[in-house]
Amino acid sequence: MAAIISDKFRIFNAKQFLESLSEGANDASADRTRLYFFVGRPQAWKAYLEVYSVDGGSLAVGNELYVGANYGAATWRGTVEAVYSNSVLLSSIFGSTGTASTPGLGAALKEHNGSADTGVTAVSGVYRYATEDAPPLPLDNQLEKQSIYDDIIAAKRVTDANARAVVRRYNWDLVANPKYDMWKPDYSASPAGGGQVGKQSALGFDSIADAKFYVMNSNYEVFKCLYNGQDPSNPSGQNATEEPSTTAAGYVGGTGIFTETSGAGYIWKYMFTLPTDDVLKFLSSDFMPIVLPSNASRTTVSNNAIAGSLDVALIEDAGSNLPPSQTLYTSVKGDGTGGVIKLVTTAGGAISTAEVQTRGQDYTYANVLLGNGNLFSDTSLSTAVTTPAGATGAVEVILPPKGGHGKEADIELNAKRVMTNIRLTYAEGSGDFPVDNDFRRIGLLTDPFDYGTTNFATSSTLNGLFAVKITGSTADYIPDESITQVRADGNSAKGTVVSWTLDSGSTTDGILKYYQSPDQHLHNGAVYPFEANGAVDVTGGASAADGNVDTTYNGTLEGVVLTNGLGTPEVANNSGDIIYIENRRLITRAPDQIEDIKLVIEF
Repeated sequence: MAAIISDKFRIFNAKQFLESLSEGANDASADRTRLYFFVGRPQAWKAYLEVYSVDGGSLAVGNELYVGANYGAATWRGTVEAVYSNSVLLSSIFGSTGTASTPGLGAALKEHNGSADTGVTAVSGVYRYATEDAPPLPLDNQLEKQSIYDDIIAAKRVTDANARAVVRRYNWDLVANPKYDMWKPDYSASPAGGGQVGKQSALGFDSIADAKFYVMNSNYEVFKCLYNGQDPSNPSGQNATEEPSTTAAGYVGGTGIFTETSGAGYIWKYMFTLPTDDVLKFLSSDFMPIVLPSNASRTTVSNNAIAGSLDVALIEDAGSNLPPSQTLYTSVKGDGTGGVIKLVTTAGGAISTAEVQTRGQDYTYANVLLGNGNLFSDTSLSTAVTTPAGATGAVEVILPPKGGHGKEADIELNAKRVMTNIRLTYAEGSGDFPVDNDFRRIGLLTDPFDYGTTNFATSSTLNGLFAVKITGSTADYIPDESITQVRADGNSAKGTVVSWTLDSGSTTDGILKYYQSPDQHLHNGAVYPFEANGAVDVTGGASAADGNVDTTYNGTLEGVVLTNGLGTPEVANNSGDIIYIENRRLITRAPDQIEDIKLVIEF
């Protein structure tokens, strides 16, 4: 069955997404979407390889794993950077050119120490190539999304004030954008295999959604192109000459129409003006926002829109043998009323110009008839002009979108994308966003729960990390190092440091933030939590820092509520839905740094 997902469907989804951020009676309403932007992945990108059935000893950091009959004939190899219970991290995959080959699912792995095989073997599982310069593509599966929760650093609430529908940005620039498409309702592709002939825009686009038919001028005013100089001698339109503006001589305030007084006679329709706040938050080099429906400039244009009113008459065929050298008028035939077209003919009876004399209203189809009895010499259409036999010519009336031009800016400009703007300011959220580490993943999370509950999280920021209050540390813990505590039951609690913040005036006491993941921190098949046991050290694997849990500390520190020296994340693991994931090169944070992150989602 032939079918499409229409642009209107995509626009509808974008609108629904934005509306969901403010729906419902209050913030706890089930109708409302509580959207959070999160940052995560403080650890470096390295190639990941699942391993099992390890035999002959233990895999060792610094050695190489390879696939092949022998090391010299290896079809794939990589250097072991870290060893976990069921996986390893690798670098120098074939000398850092290893995206072309893989170890293969179920391949036999051998270990080599630089001189000879060690005798340790294993079987390969899932493999994902990655480096700091080449982050891996996210996987759209449940296991991937579940693992993302493990290393979320922090999240910030996105409200309707931080999101806008956006479209591609086109500046008034006659070098970069000398010509524009005109808005037309019938662009379509010519599909392969025949059976259908489409109509392309002046710039060769197959749909209005892809066409370049609007512009933002130097005063952040947005105009839509209704006519681009197209006529029988210029079937693909002409270059623009005059910047459309609400302060220019060619602008008519009541209709919002700007007409070039020179050049090809471009006709533009004013849509709205971007306010300063929208420019700062949502205008990027590639995208520009659609202002909110409540914006005064958009509201005025929308209220003045007339359904089915006509603005452009296009000469399809200049024809011949029409009444020569005359100015003629004809009514628009269709289901609307009041439309009148003005025509000027040449000495040979061809149409030289066509324009809308009276816009009319309520047209959903429209025709211009040039046969005898349809042409008049006056605007009141009372004095008929005889059309000679054999006269030819054709004029197309361009129908407006539903409601008239300017009625619904997001639909007319095909706003099928949404931009969220998130500003991370220093250690925001009283420390929820630490500044002594970096992150490599961003994403969007809907409707997470507060940790340990089934209540929707509503705070403006959420901490995603575990924490322990340390006293008497022998050295500073280092971000990204592993930490270990041998618990009273003999099992080891393990984690990876994200942040270490000393207490004011202290060189030994502070708060240690970390994450735990079953990929990295298993012991005896499980991830064990750290204990509130002041007699057992928390040891740093690289720093040799050796501090104790301050079990007497109860309170809030660096955005974390600590009980007996231990703190948990504020977002419940695997709650809500992760709806967007983007893996990036590292973004480094600093105490005096502000990040403006503009995230564009296409529906």
